[in-house]
Amino acid sequence: MSKIRVSEIFGPTIQGEGALIGEPTVFVRTGGCDYRCSWCDSLHAVDSDYRADWLPMDAYEIFEKIIKLSKGKPLTVSLSGGNPAIQDFGPLIEMGKKQGYRFALETQGSITQDWFKDLDLLILSPKPPSSDQVVDWDAFEACVRAAQQARTAMKIVIFDDEDYRWAKGVADRYSSLPLYIQPGNHTPPPPDEPDARIDMQGILDRMEWLVDKTLNDGWFAPRILPQLHVLLWGNKRGV
Repeated sequence: MSKIRVSEIFGPTIQGEGALIGEPTVFVRTGGCDYRCSWCDSLHAVDSDYRADWLPMDAYEIFEKIIKLSKGKPLTVSLSGGNPAIQDFGPLIEMGKKQGYRFALETQGSITQDWFKDLDLLILSPKPPSSDQVVDWDAFEACVRAAQQARTAMKIVIFDDEDYRWAKGVADRYSSLPLYIQPGNHTPPPPDEPDARIDMQGILDRMEWLVDKTLNDGWFAPRILPQLHVLLWGNKRGV
């Protein structure tokens, strides 16, 4: 059984964003990513400078930790990163679902895995222009197809007008997928200062701006949500 590079496993806490916001969750955050977003809020799980902190674990070891954290009571397990699609989560998903656990994965849609179809929820989060990354739409489309009957949704972080216009275009392109939009956090924590203070007023102002802009435009397709975990705990890790 292959090893998965794990940056951290924590919970139970609540999912702070997107389709499962507020849902009790255990997070498995992997190490490694094929993107380098300009505003990345989890560099400790992305940058190779922190590779020494990533622990190689097999599916049995990860599931044992999930069971311990959840006290054996099935809940949702969120697979995140970095880009968790780099890793092989097939065995873990199979193992956990036999005991009633549900699995959600969030990825930018750059890498496809055949086990996407076994997820309870696939969240595709294409990165807008402010990320300084370019979406490969052929790869993204392959992820949509790979999910098959799995529930699939999109989540887009919006920082400015350019991101907003881009998100509207993506929504038109994938109008069959539920869309969740949220304001971005301009003050992600430095990796060596995980509890650094954030610009909370700035985040609230961007949330108000996004709500007003979306409603005034008559764009009623997306759900507009905050990053609830940021409002509650700032940039604190492990919550």
